Amino acid sequence: MQAYCVKCRASRDIRNPQQITMKNGRPATQGTCPTCGTKMFRIGKA
Repeated sequence: MQAYCVKCRASRDIRNPQQITMKNGRPATQGTCPTCGTKMFRIGKA
């Protein structure tokens, strides 16, 4: 799965993706950027 990395300003594959649920109940995927290590976040079911 890919997400946008704000620090790299590019769309990259998520390293260690984890399915989470946000406070409002919507599903999301959270992981880290393989290049810079910044936390990445993508809203929506995977």
